[in-house]
Amino acid sequence: MTRSTGTSAWLDLPAQDVSAVMPFYSGLFGWEAEDLGEEFGGYRILRSEGELVGGAMSVAGMTCPEGSDLPSEWGVHLAVDDVDARVAKAREAGGGIIVPADDIGDSGRMAVVLDAVGAPIGMWQPNQLDGYEFTGKPGSPVWFELMTHRYDDAAAFYTAVFDAELVPMGEGTDEGGDDVRYATNGSGESASWGLCDAAGMMPEDAMGWRVHFGVESTEQALASVRELGGSVLDGPVDSPFGRITTIADPEGASFRISAMGEATTEG
Repeated sequence: MTRSTGTSAWLDLPAQDVSAVMPFYSGLFGWEAEDLGEEFGGYRILRSEGELVGGAMSVAGMTCPEGSDLPSEWGVHLAVDDVDARVAKAREAGGGIIVPADDIGDSGRMAVVLDAVGAPIGMWQPNQLDGYEFTGKPGSPVWFELMTHRYDDAAAFYTAVFDAELVPMGEGTDEGGDDVRYATNGSGESASWGLCDAAGMMPEDAMGWRVHFGVESTEQALASVRELGGSVLDGPVDSPFGRITTIADPEGASFRISAMGEATTEG
């Protein structure tokens, strides 16, 4: 595998009506969707300008253990060297199993676990498919982060299960930072995702992993979101990492857009 254990590798969208929601993403990001057919349950591979972004699938008729419909929400998968061994580590670290380890054709082997703070997280052991392509271009994934009220528990889980190397924001620099605890898995350009202590910032039911996609222009993207039936949940917010807005697609699956060319400087 070319990605090291614990780095972001894949993302996908389970949707109640994947055919109905795909035009939203095609219109917003210009994605093309390839249906893999019945053998893979109608799973769709998503590309931006021919480069891999992630996947989407229908969960119509599928329910949670308590009987409610499975929600439409973006899921994140981290690279692992051995899915089965890492699932065992997840159990030992206080996690649970949502989707047991299974082979996905000759693409790789996957599982989805519940981490120690209650957030679903996928595992991807690549074979023929290494993962999405790191491009940084508009329409591609540019960042991932876990928001939690239990920062220390999350840090312990991802360190034990995914070999995370968490670096507190501003460590080793002259930046004073603020009162929010935020760490990245890796430092500088090697960072692949973030962990945020969201206690006091967000309600408990909003916790979990969230995905950021790059856009060229915030205003153009927001106009498209509204025209295509989506909604703005929060923002835009200016930051040194881009102008960031939280969006919901027509089924309510949330994600963030980041116009990195509109980043502000601190000071």
